[in-house]
Order: sequence, then C-alpha cells, then structure tokens
Amino acid sequence: MTEQKEKKLVAEVNGKKITEEDVVTYLQGMNPQFAQQFRSEDGIKQVIEELVRQELLYFDALEKNLDQEEEFVKVLNQTKESLLKSYAFSKVLESVQIEDQDIEDFYEKNKKLFEIPETAQASHILVDNEDLAKDIRAKLDEGAAFEDLAREHSTCPSKEKGGDLGLFYPGQMVPEFDQAVFSMEEGEISDPVKTQFGYHIIRLDHKFAEQKRTLDEARQDVRTELLRQKQQAAYQEKVDELSEKYPVKLY
Repeated sequence: MTEQKEKKLVAEVNGKKITEEDVVTYLQGMNPQFAQQFRSEDGIKQVIEELVRQELLYFDALEKNLDQEEEFVKVLNQTKESLLKSYAFSKVLESVQIEDQDIEDFYEKNKKLFEIPETAQASHILVDNEDLAKDIRAKLDEGAAFEDLAREHSTCPSKEKGGDLGLFYPGQMVPEFDQAVFSMEEGEISDPVKTQFGYHIIRLDHKFAEQKRTLDEARQDVRTELLRQKQQAAYQEKVDELSEKYPVKLY
C-alpha cells in the first residue's frame, strides 16, 4: 500500500503505468532553468502528455521491430559499452577509503602546504613621469582623495576601481613595488616608487600576517586531495593488473 501511495499513477499507455516519480525524473533530467517553466499545474500536465507521447512511440517501435534493426543494435551496443566502462570505473573508485589517520599523517608531512603567507591589499596611482608623481603626492598631503586622483591620472586599468589592486602575496608584483608595499604600515602612502612601468604612488590599505591552518581547518581539503591521489593510484593499479591479463598493442 505504501509503495502505491509513493508512486501515484498519473497516466497509463497500453497497460504501462506512468507515475509521479516518472514526472519528477523527467523534470530532473532537464536544464534547471528550462524545467522551472513546467513546475505549474499546466506545466506538469504538459510533461505528462509528453511522457504519454513517448510511450506511444515506444510501443509503435516495438510493434515494428525497430529494436532489431542493425543501426539501432549498433547504437545500443555502443551505449551499453560506454555505460559499462563508466560503471566499472566507478567501481574501482568506490573501493577507496580515507581514514582519519591518513589525514593526520598527510597533514604532518605537508605542513608547509597549509601555511598562508603574508598578504597585502594596496592601491596605487601609476604615472609616466616623476614630476607628475610628486605633484600628485603633494595633493594627497593636502587632503585630496586618493581614489579621485587615481581615476584622473593613473594609467593602470585599476584606475576604474580607484587604484585598488586587491590582495597579493610577496613576489607577485615587480621587486621595487613589492619591497615598498611590504615595508609599509597600514594606511601609509609612499613617495613615488619607480619601476619598469613608471612611477607609483602606493597606499597600503591592509596587511595580513602569515597564517597556519590547523588540522581541523584543513581536514576537508586534505581528505579531498588524499581521495584524488588514492583514486588515481587505484585506477592505475587496476589498469596495470588488467594490462597483464589482456593483450594490449599500440600502433
């Protein structure tokens, strides 16, 4: 009785039942945005009608023995082979298990992977000549807004964001810029800094100290990486085993 309630009948074609579950499965197979238009009462009715049409075609195909035609059998076998390969692959992967001890061992051996280096968030105004850079620096001392001067004078695309360069690590910028930024204090504005790109006036907006992620913080990432490694190893091991069993020739 329970099973009948769960699979409420919505249509029947030549004795074959179509249930609410079939409707749900059909909708789940659609692109979510496209499926949304069928989630009304009228939309569900259209889906049921489509399922009915498909069953009519199915019974007609059986009556005409289309399932025995050479082209259909060929496609069916190709599809079966592809599905079986995917299924066999999933069987190899599902045998892989990750234990808590595996996670702890990996973390202890690879602690450097979980160190987050010092980072900075800075803004800059880039110009072509030193005199203009000095003039802009003077205007900043007089109280002009950094963002306004960046939009007016900077030759860097970051001018559209008021000169904001976002977050970066040591070594990501050219050496002169890098050295200046990581020797500054938050809120400090530099004198003009010359690089191969021109003259920069830099404002250090934020500086974040080096951090080390704990085992608990890194646990899920470690599990994901270990699972990837072990699945890859299990797959290669299985392939090597099967290569000994079945002849392989490469041309």
